[in-house]
Amino acid sequence: MTFPTAAGTTASGAIAAGTTASGAILAGPTLAGPTASRGNVAPEDSFPAPDTNFFERLPAMSMLGTKWKLHGNGKSVRPGEVVAPGERLTWPLTIGVGMQHVVAMFGATFLVPIITGMPPATTLFFSGIGTLLFLVITQGRVPSYLGSSFAFIAPIMASQQQFGIPGALGGVVLAGAGLAVIGAVVQKFGAGWINRLMPPIVTGAIVALIGLNLAPAAKSNFDAAPVTAAITLATIILVSVLFKGILGRLSILVGVVVGYLVAMIRGEVDYAKMDAAAWVGLPHFQTPEFHLGVVGLFVPVVLVLVAENIGHVKSVSAMTGQNLDGVSGRALMADGAATVLAGFGGGSGTTTYAENIGVMAATKVYSTAAYWVAGIFAIILSFSPKFGELIATVPAGVLGGAATMLYGMIGILGVKIWVQNKVNFSNPVNLTTAAVALIIGIANYTWTIGELTFTGIALGSAAALVIYHGMKAIAKARGSVAEPETEQAGLPPAVKAAINAAAKRTPKKRP
Repeated sequence: MTFPTAAGTTASGAIAAGTTASGAILAGPTLAGPTASRGNVAPEDSFPAPDTNFFERLPAMSMLGTKWKLHGNGKSVRPGEVVAPGERLTWPLTIGVGMQHVVAMFGATFLVPIITGMPPATTLFFSGIGTLLFLVITQGRVPSYLGSSFAFIAPIMASQQQFGIPGALGGVVLAGAGLAVIGAVVQKFGAGWINRLMPPIVTGAIVALIGLNLAPAAKSNFDAAPVTAAITLATIILVSVLFKGILGRLSILVGVVVGYLVAMIRGEVDYAKMDAAAWVGLPHFQTPEFHLGVVGLFVPVVLVLVAENIGHVKSVSAMTGQNLDGVSGRALMADGAATVLAGFGGGSGTTTYAENIGVMAATKVYSTAAYWVAGIFAIILSFSPKFGELIATVPAGVLGGAATMLYGMIGILGVKIWVQNKVNFSNPVNLTTAAVALIIGIANYTWTIGELTFTGIALGSAAALVIYHGMKAIAKARGSVAEPETEQAGLPPAVKAAINAAAKRTPKKRP
């Protein structure tokens, strides 16, 4: 697999201007005109070349977002530029980039069904279908691969204990429907209300507590095979700093592969189900059941998916220089629709993937054509039950090592939201919101009302919202909080302290 770079070469070192994605030199000289530099031309060679762009020019292709323009000569990325979502390289190079997106999403997408005990092939099928659906709904303006969302791990595992896999799938459907509804509202009225409802302190707390709530699950798998788990985790850590470019970004996938090899040597892998599986066949589809008791488990997931999708759109917008605010609602609706579809068929809930943003940043190729390739290839792979069962053989030790890193990363992503938005923890509203929500989520507080059971993630998320807005309303009415919600950028600490002191001395009107 190769990818074009800004210098006009592929990762394998072949000059892109005269090679295919596999590095083979294209036959024949470059033509400057219809018959220029061709020497003796045989009669059969005088016919015009077939029009490979015919279908791309059809009106329906424009509506589907599949009407791509060729970037330059299509064989390299022009220096200082990127391949925009509405552009593409030649098809051999585009297929090469698309395959890289499959590799990038592979480790994370499969870990979710393996951890939750759901069929990997089915998850891969709906991952590919969801990606194509996302591209259609966003009309090809937002390049993204929809893979399994880690936010679903905790609620799926919790709901399975009470209602089994069908009940968990019902929760996935409800979460997707909720996300789609929010997307429709955002598309109609904009995303400003989301920022007011979930400011960075609230969003960061919810994301962090979802990751940290899963810490006991990571420890349980780690304890099952400590040696394999430790080697898996060490590999992930080392690969992330030893290698540059795409390999370093795929540290989790590399760690899982190395850990799997260690598990094979130690006799920890069971191939019985894989040996019995057919090479070609349909994925295992399941239907959902709907229970009121799962609602509280999956509501926080919707909030996280909103933050992930809007963050993805903003990231792509910044990297491509295109204003994509107008399709934020479509992105939410698309991910919601893909999640609903997955839930109805037995797959995991989906989300936009940061791993694939890494591939785009490395290749400078943001073409949605590459994601069509990735989605189609994922669907093809899903029709091999033997391949799905092979993935399902990943043993507990490997999962424990990878999960230790993954769940911790989810927790730190919440902290990253605070840092990037300069959340001021000198403000008691911010401090209290984060403190209470995190403890409730990490300790996994529970509250049962009839058939409804609210666990740590649901209660922690609710606490973050209620405490923040409640304390803010009281403080505003009483004039009792002088500290700003965000750090004052660009000012030395002494100046900030002086400003805060002056604010505290300012008399406040009290009712």
